[in-house]
Amino acid sequence: MFVVIAGAGRVGSAVARSALESGHDVSVLDEDPLSHERLDAGQPTSWEDAGGRFTVGTAIEIEALVEAGIADADVFIAATHGDNTNIVIAQIASQRFEVPRVIARIMDPARATWYSEEGMETISPTKVAIEMFRDALAEAN
Repeated sequence: MFVVIAGAGRVGSAVARSALESGHDVSVLDEDPLSHERLDAGQPTSWEDAGGRFTVGTAIEIEALVEAGIADADVFIAATHGDNTNIVIAQIASQRFEVPRVIARIMDPARATWYSEEGMETISPTKVAIEMFRDALAEAN
């Protein structure tokens, strides 16, 4: 399976390393060339020597997405630091490039719920944290 991940922050890079270790082909796109260091961190070899791809570019630009391989992606993960960017690039991946599975990280729980109800697969770390705190408080009673 070919996975394209936009965003090489803590989440994107960890997901990328995990997917590569699981035997997937992985391409990561990030606007910060230094974010590549997260992909190499703690690895016995470089990201590229392990089989990964890295593209420097802005995820909202079609040319950067194409260079990262979106046209061949089986899965696209939008994991940049911005909700708006993730929403837009998830829609581009789904509608323009017809990527079979598109997942967007959306920090705002209300927006994540709304887009999920509209058919976008979303993950909201904030919503998960709220639920975990709620459960922990319930257990404290």
